[in-house]
Amino acid sequence: MRVGVMVGYRGERDLDKKFADIVEKGIFSCQLCCWKLVDDLEAEAAYVREKCEEYGVTISSLWCGWPGPAFWNFREGPQTLGIVPPAYRFQRCLHLQRGIEFAHYLGVKNIVTHAGFIPEDMNDPNYTGTVAALKALVKWLKQYEVRFLFETGQETPTTLVRVIEECGPEYFGVNFDAGNLILYGKANPADAIEILGKYVHDLHAKDGLYPTDGINLGTEVALGDGKANFPHIIKTLKALGYDGAVTIEREISGEQQNADILKAKAILDDLIANA
Repeated sequence: MRVGVMVGYRGERDLDKKFADIVEKGIFSCQLCCWKLVDDLEAEAAYVREKCEEYGVTISSLWCGWPGPAFWNFREGPQTLGIVPPAYRFQRCLHLQRGIEFAHYLGVKNIVTHAGFIPEDMNDPNYTGTVAALKALVKWLKQYEVRFLFETGQETPTTLVRVIEECGPEYFGVNFDAGNLILYGKANPADAIEILGKYVHDLHAKDGLYPTDGINLGTEVALGDGKANFPHIIKTLKALGYDGAVTIEREISGEQQNADILKAKAILDDLIANA
């Protein structure tokens, strides 16, 4: 396993500063987070690959956002996030197709996103519609030899297993985010890793506290200050043979973010070495 960090990128050709910053922290792996895709994907990928080579940085996966509204709460979230909402599903799947293509040009094997609040009821039209849309993406996943990873959080682990089994584990897997499972109140990550572990192909090192009301998510906190049991998560994944990235995600900015990233790296380096 190798420790990485999230790097946001919007096609602004600013990776010198971002890669220099993470390398200074002793981190040489990242998950590239792209909410915006430029027109010339092949040329953009060539630039990113050049910077990766220059700084010695490896991209573990491409996190691909999607157009349209996004409310990260329990009221508007189910109607606006991911490809579950029918109003945005087609447009966002077209965007994900381009994301798959971009990942291919980058030489990255995994594309990650939030699919949305996938219903637990497999007879719900939003469940069947989402599964149909995911199956339609298989054509692009096969053509470009890329795997689609669901970032955990907005659905229960069992629902996610159901979708992966239905759509095909050879094309779909999990980006395990322990913090999100807590923030959305969907599962104890220590239990969820037992259910999802065999499908994990990327991992977010994020921590949090459970929701305290029925509308708002819980609070994200620095790794080690929340409810995620990372010693158990790392040990379980190592026993399953996982040898991929452990990508730090700290969704704040400024000096406190830098301090929390360094703190997380120290914790994770120790856990990986002693798991």
